[in-house]
Amino acid sequence: MEIEQLDVKTTFLHGDLEEEIYMLQPEAFQIKGKEKLVCRLRKGLNGLKQAPRQWYKKFESSMVHHGLHKTQADHYVFVKNYSKSYFLIVLHMLIVGSNTKRIVSLNNSLRKSFPMKDLGLQSKFLA
Repeated sequence: MEIEQLDVKTTFLHGDLEEEIYMLQPEAFQIKGKEKLVCRLRKGLNGLKQAPRQWYKKFESSMVHHGLHKTQADHYVFVKNYSKSYFLIVLHMLIVGSNTKRIVSLNNSLRKSFPMKDLGLQSKFLA
């Protein structure tokens, strides 16, 4: 089995917000005379309480789009069976599989959906 690790850059910025959220303008972006105006957020933001949930929804949608389904035991583990001997498991941006070509293919597909840093093959994993 091989384990490939990925890291999504600016993860929480990819989640789409479902409600209207407003924030004060950052000081560096304030226009003189308009300091009291607020900004409407259209995407998730680090520190926003909705950000992790919205990212998960986007990630889950992407996994389903790529033919994986979530397990009942852990909703952050996605599986795709090709046959008895070929399968892929995606666990918190670790891709585990028995076929290198399928791992590379999924890796390349995910890179089209999200900007990622490829951390390469993993030899150890601590849970």
